[in-house]
Amino acid sequence: MGLPEPPPLGTSALPPGTFDGQTVVVTGGGTGLGKAIAAEFARLGAFVGILSRKEEHRAAGVAAVKEAGGEAIAAGCDIRDPEQIAAAFDAVEKAADLPATLVNNAAGNFPVPAEDMSPNAWRSVVDIVLNGTFNCSREFARRHIAAGAPGSIINVGASYAWTGGPGFAHSAAAKAGVKNMVETLAVEWAPYGIRLNGLVPGLFPHADETEDIKGVPERGQGENSRAPAGRVGLPRELGWAATYLASPYAAYITGCSLVVDGANWQRRAMLQPAFEPIREQLDRGPFEL
Repeated sequence: MGLPEPPPLGTSALPPGTFDGQTVVVTGGGTGLGKAIAAEFARLGAFVGILSRKEEHRAAGVAAVKEAGGEAIAAGCDIRDPEQIAAAFDAVEKAADLPATLVNNAAGNFPVPAEDMSPNAWRSVVDIVLNGTFNCSREFARRHIAAGAPGSIINVGASYAWTGGPGFAHSAAAKAGVKNMVETLAVEWAPYGIRLNGLVPGLFPHADETEDIKGVPERGQGENSRAPAGRVGLPRELGWAATYLASPYAAYITGCSLVVDGANWQRRAMLQPAFEPIREQLDRGPFEL
């Protein structure tokens, strides 16, 4: 039977107007799960700042927010560059107010055996996922500490921060750093009224998945059967979790990671299936220098 289906799209998990008068910044808010998160904040009254490098992604994020009944501003930003982050925050504040919530969703990822990974590939993913998350968090916190205003930061993580992720050594290492950042900065910044929490999605198929991810063998095949829940997640379910973590109803929750994956990452078999090396899983031939 599995877990039941969630309420329909457009339903809100929190009271209407929970984020009225508040500004929320979502990095990578123009595609996939970031876009779904932005829409749910908008549905509850937030003004949303969409930060993304690509103009078409920014436009898609703004459109999703407006479709949900909210208002948004888009700002071009490469989160690897602290100066661009500061300029983007300035633009959001000028259009609305000091953001009350930051969702660090922007990431970079692609499957590759570690021995095939170039130094630039490692550096690029770690720079976006780990350094970019810190850069944005630091900018948010410095503004809030200076203003004496409370705030909430949500870092989108991954379950392989705990387990490791063959084929994703760059991303898994970076996400482990992001998880540790949640736990470290929650302690440092709690005296200033700033909360940090992690939000860890499971399998949430969406239309904006990259070609690299779509190309993983067997991706999209029988996915409902891969989780104990008997189904994959729907993007709005992650949006509801994000709005809860940022809401007044979670005011005493900080330094934790909320995993939204139908218990999939805890799944264990009495007898593990036959082991298949990652090169074979990705249909790579023998390694050659």
